Parts: sequence; structure tokens; C-alpha cells
Amino acid sequence: MAETNVVTPMEANDAYGVANIQHLQNAAHIRHRPGMYIGNTSTSGLHHLVYELVYNSIDEALAGYCSAITIRLHVDGSCTVDDDGRGIPVEEHPEEKVPTLQVVMTMLGTSGKFDNKAYKVSAGLHGMGSKAVTALSEWTEARVRRNGRTYTQQYERGIASTELKDIGASDHTGTSITFRPDPTIFHEATFEFDALEERFRELAFLNRGVLIHLVDERDGREVRFQFHGGIAEFVEYLNKGEEGEHKPIYLLREIDTIKIEVALQYTRSESEQVRCYANNAYNPVGGTHLTGFRSAMTRTLGGYAQKNELLKGDLKLEGADFREGLTAVVSVQLPNPQFESQTKVRLNNPEVDGAVQAAVGQFLSTYMEENPKEAERIIKKVIFAAEARVAARKAKEAITARKNALAGGGLPGKLMDCTTRNRDESELFLVEGQSAGGSADNGRDREHQALLPMRGKVLNVEKARIEKLLGNEEITNLISAIGIDIGNVEDTTKLRYGKIIILTDADVDGQHIRTLLLTFFFRQMRKLVENGYIYVARPPLFSVTHKKQVRYIRNIEEMNRELMDRGLKDTKLVLFRGEAVPARDFEGTDIGRLVTILGELESMLQIVERRGLNLNTLLAGAGEKGLPTHHVVLAGKEHWFRTADEVDQFRTSEAARLGRDLVVAEVGSTKAGGSPSTNGESAVQFFLQELHEVRGINRQLERLKEFGLDAKDLVPLPRLAGREPPVRFVLESGDSRKQLAQLRELVSEIRRLGERGLSVTRFKGLGEMDGDQLWDTTLDPEKRTLLQVTLDDAAKAEQLFRDLMGEKVEKRREFITSHALKVQNIDYHGA
Repeated sequence: MAETNVVTPMEANDAYGVANIQHLQNAAHIRHRPGMYIGNTSTSGLHHLVYELVYNSIDEALAGYCSAITIRLHVDGSCTVDDDGRGIPVEEHPEEKVPTLQVVMTMLGTSGKFDNKAYKVSAGLHGMGSKAVTALSEWTEARVRRNGRTYTQQYERGIASTELKDIGASDHTGTSITFRPDPTIFHEATFEFDALEERFRELAFLNRGVLIHLVDERDGREVRFQFHGGIAEFVEYLNKGEEGEHKPIYLLREIDTIKIEVALQYTRSESEQVRCYANNAYNPVGGTHLTGFRSAMTRTLGGYAQKNELLKGDLKLEGADFREGLTAVVSVQLPNPQFESQTKVRLNNPEVDGAVQAAVGQFLSTYMEENPKEAERIIKKVIFAAEARVAARKAKEAITARKNALAGGGLPGKLMDCTTRNRDESELFLVEGQSAGGSADNGRDREHQALLPMRGKVLNVEKARIEKLLGNEEITNLISAIGIDIGNVEDTTKLRYGKIIILTDADVDGQHIRTLLLTFFFRQMRKLVENGYIYVARPPLFSVTHKKQVRYIRNIEEMNRELMDRGLKDTKLVLFRGEAVPARDFEGTDIGRLVTILGELESMLQIVERRGLNLNTLLAGAGEKGLPTHHVVLAGKEHWFRTADEVDQFRTSEAARLGRDLVVAEVGSTKAGGSPSTNGESAVQFFLQELHEVRGINRQLERLKEFGLDAKDLVPLPRLAGREPPVRFVLESGDSRKQLAQLRELVSEIRRLGERGLSVTRFKGLGEMDGDQLWDTTLDPEKRTLLQVTLDDAAKAEQLFRDLMGEKVEKRREFITSHALKVQNIDYHGA
């Protein structure tokens, strides 16, 4: 009898008691479980912070109080969302006894959107958005323009770090939130302009007339979106480059408390695009509004075809026939939406299904009767889709019977199969070319790893109909090797491998082949993508040889770390202080710590430089308290202060001197002066900016003091009377000795030292590796790097494949034109 371990009640109580119960409130809970609030801590979660703030501004627009929203991406990695709404209340909260602004920004369970009085509908439903932003940011600054004044308060990681302050007058209302995502939460805390641009274009379409202005101060890009045609214009945008069967059909209905907006258009395309929104929040999985819309389309169009005897023979229409070539936007607004999660992926309100069915059915029936020509074209499109479906099925059956490729009659001859029949332990590598296939065959684990070499460029299935697809030898070999049928079949039980891994070269051709294969899987075997069976291998980018020893380096970042480690070995920095005798040597752990500090410091110094400020002047004027953190511009003159209290004293004294209060300039303005006011007098504006990165610089400068260094060591000494300044730093490594004019040169010089004696090979093709190299770097499960292909946003993927791989060239040309200047190394890495 097998021995079992029995846990007694006493042991269970010892393991689980009062001490195990934690009470996490407000920011602590959000930071402990960020995924509950923003979905994840990857790029999508990072951008969700911005969306939540913009949703709050959109809510003001829906309530009728906001007409313009500006989003600015700053050079220090922070973001500002500014609107011209009513402004968040700042008065003391009657229950919490702190400013209401602080309550809104930091306390969970508080919101102005629970009772539907201030907001009838809301995208920022749960009152969590601003709290999540504050909690998951290194710092946040809120500015509120309300009651003719401008108020500000700052927060650090979800906790108020200052009191609410009145910093001057304001000539309009609104709210401005600036935040810098916490790098300890988001490992890649860089905002992507393109992703934000796409979302804000959507919001502008969904809220006709509202101006959304996105500015990227990092590279000067900016876009403005304002659409008076609303979602009908959205449908036209989605169908750009496609030939429409009719003009967009638009309906607006309100049933009980549910506002329903739908725009749709059929094109000659074969794919469906339906985007669903509830209270402006995009619902990628759809929900009850999508169910109601599809039901109404199928019932209404099918009924019209039957009534007018447009169907011939025994042709029967299916739901998919009504969706082929359909582009639609379904937007609903309702008081209490129920979403699947905080990220609003699916709308669950059951009453929305019936409301949308009724609204779309009634409107579409009337439209079809009143527009018989358009109705006839739509029904012909549906019938053509049904006929094509039947024809494709027959063609598929004929080709399958002829080739016997899909019926299990044999595996392709080029397949180098593995011996195991345990699917979960097997892998299929799709290898580019015979040369790489040969190397991979020599290096693979033959028990668990199978290979299928792909000859040349794979067929682009986005452009090919099913007859051509099934007539292509490479495609039929691929289908046969994988073991399941095409056509997005739900049943994956016959899948022969637990992982399907795309292994291509790290050049442009390799990326093209990988894209063609991903197109195939997305279009014909999407279930494999959705269930996580598809992977991309990442072979190393470099091999480094030193004294006949070879190492493999994955990417540029890893290469830089390698060079830094080598450069630091047996290297010494000698410090002089105006004397021939060295004042101090830095070596071993000391120089390593110093390089770490300087590396962190350099990124912040570059931000200051990118702001257009004279860094050398600032550093040279740094005192014991470090650099000034507050930048004020008044009447075209710059002023610098170290504390907010100094700014307040300056503002008060200048207002007294001028005889009028100072109006705080808009976020994003760089100059301040006079501007017209409502009473006809010239309002005196001043620009106030806190350089948050300077706080970090000052912290690093404090660390430099431990080494007897200060801010002046970061700038070159001036030449006096034409003479060279005295030597301050000498970097020694072996026989090498080099003078440094400033400490900012140290990191790059050490990296240069690390390059000595190395032979670096940049891999461009897998065929350049032998079997052992491929095993050691790419095939060995213990050492390799695989990227799993996931499908986070099916609608977005649909649009990208349609634009970049389809027949129409307009969107492809637009994409290439808009991204051309950002390309640096097109073959930087194969994955």
C-alpha cells in the first residue's frame, strides 16, 4: 500500500493563520496585482494607463463639457493628458477630509461615476483608471484649472507627496495629468507613438467633433484627429483601398437608456471587419452588442433574400456568408456596462443583445426597402460568398482526393521526422532553405525534433484563393506535416507536434519568409496561434572569438554588456586634482560602481539635453544642493529654483510687482508672456516646469560625492589664456593610457577597451553555422530562446495582414512611407 501524507487540522492551522491575512489598500493593492487593473505590465498595459486618462477626458466630452484633448509624450519618458473639461474638484472631501483631487487620484472605491449623475455614461467605469496611473507611476503631477485658479498636487507611487497648492490664476477650466511609468513595474516603459495614434484615431471617430491632439516631443511627430462624420467616416477609413458595394450605412437609435450607433459597408474583399465599442472602450472579444448585430444582419438580409426570391436552386445561406466583405463599427453607450474584466475585453450586458437586434433589424429592413439598388448589390454579395463557399468546398474535396495530402495518405518526402509519437514532446522546425536544413539535420535531437525545409518564398495566402493554395506543393507539404486541415478548423487533436517553430535567417529575406508563414497560420490555422502552438526561434546575432574560444551573443544589448565587462577587467581610472601626484585611483569594484552610476546618470543627462537646455551651464553652476529642479519662464526670461516654495515666493513677488496675478501657461508651451484675457486686459502668463529627471540626477550626484567627485567633473574644464586645462582623469589598461576631459567619456572608452583582441562574426544566415553550432545556440531546449506567437488583438491583426499582405498597395505604401525614416537596421535580428 502506497504511503500517504495526511495533514492534521493542527498542522493546517499552523500553516494558515491570522498572520497570513494581508490588508492591502489603494496603491499597495494595485502595485501588488497590476494585472487586475490594466491587464498586464507589458506594452499593452503601459499604454492602458494613457487610455484610462483619455477615457476620463472623453467622459467629460460625453457629458458635454470637453471639446479638445491633448496627449504629449515627453523626452523624459513621461506623458501628459490634458483636457478642457470642468476640472476635477479640489475642495476638501466631506468624508475623507483631504482634497477631493487627492481622493480621486489615490483612493480605491471612490469615483464620480457610480451614481450616473455627473456622468450618464462612462468609459472610465470603475473609477480605477486615475488610481492605477498614480499607483503604477514613479511620479504623477495633477494640474486642475477650476474656479479661475490653477491647482497642483504631486504623487509618488500612488501616495501624495505634496499638499494641494494654488500656483496661480487660470483663464479656462480643465485637467492635466502628467505621469512617468514606474520602471520597477514596467520593464519596457517606452510609449509607442503608433499604438497611441491608432487608438486615439478610433476615439475621435467614435466621438464626432472632439479634437484629439497627440504630440511626441521625442521626435517632433504630431497628429490631430477630428471627424465630423463619426463612425461612418471610420468605416470609410477601414475600407481605404477597397472597392465598396455601396456608401456606408449609418444608424443612430436610442432604446430605453441604451444609445446604439452602427455604421456598415460591404466591399469586394473576402474578410470581415467588425469593431465593437461600449462607452468608447474597445471590446476586442466583442460581446452582446456583436451578437445582436450579427443576429440582426443574418435575419434581416436572409429574410429580404427569401421575400424577394433572390436565392436560386437549393443554395442555403450560412452566417459566414453574411459576414464576408463586411466592415462595420458597432458602438453602444449605456449607464452601467458590465465587462469581462477591467480591460473591458467583452461586453456582457444581456439587454444590449435585444436592443441592438431590434435597432439594426428595424433600420436595415427600412433601408433595404427604400434603397432597392443597394439592397440588390448587398444580397448579390452574400449569394456570391455562399456560392464561393460551396465551390471552394468542392474544389478542396477534389484536390484532396487527387493529392491524398490531407487524408493521411503519407508525409511529404522532404520532412525529416522525429521518432517520438508523443505530441507534447515533439517539435517541428520550419527551416529556410536546403543549406540551413542540412545544418539543422546534423545538429537536431532526432528523437524529438523534426525538420521541414521550405524552398524559396512561401505562397502569400492573403492574395491566393483556396484552389491555388491547395495546388502549391510547399503549402500542401506543410499541411500534411502538421497533420490538421486548413480553414480555421476547431479540432486540433490530429496535430502531430506540440511546437511548430519558424526558423529563418536574420536578414530581410528571412523576415519575409517568416511573415508569409505567419500569414498562413493566421488565415488558415488560426486555432494553432490562439492555442499557443506557433513559435519563432531566435538564433544568436554574433559569435565572438577570443584566443580560439567561441561565445555566442544574442543581441546588441548583450554584446554591449560583454564589451563593458571585458573593458573593466584590469582597468584603472586615475584622478588628478591640479597636481602631478594622483589624488586617487579607481579600480576593481570601485570603478565598476562608478561606471554603473555614470551609466544611469548619462541617460538622465541626455534627457536634459534633449529638452534644449544647456547642460554644461547647469552642471557648472551646480552647488551643494545639486541642480535646480524648477524651470520658470516669465516675460521671455528664464529663472531656476530648487524648491516649490521658492517658485511660490517668486510668483507672489512678481504678481505684486506687476499689480496682477500670473496665469499659468498651458502644458507643453515653452514660452510665457502676455495674452488676451476675458476682461480686455493683457493677462501675464508664466511657464512652470518641474524637471523630474533632475531629481534623479541629484541623487546620482550625491552618490558621486562618495568618490570625491561632483557635477563639475562631468563637463570639460575651460581653456585659460589659450592654454590646455590640467589633466584630471587618466584611464589605464595594460600598456594603454588615455586622458579624459570629463567623466562622461568614461563609459564609451571602457567599452572601446573591451573590443581589443576580439574577433566578432555577425551571423546573417543559418547556413553559416554547422550542426553543432545550431544545436548549441538555437535547437537545444536548455539554451535556446523561443518567442511564442500570441493573438492579443484579432481585429488589429486582421487589419495588418489585410493592409500589408493583401492585393491593394495604397495602405502598404502608406505604411512604408510613414515608417521609413525610423528604420535603422532592417536585419537587426531575425526575430
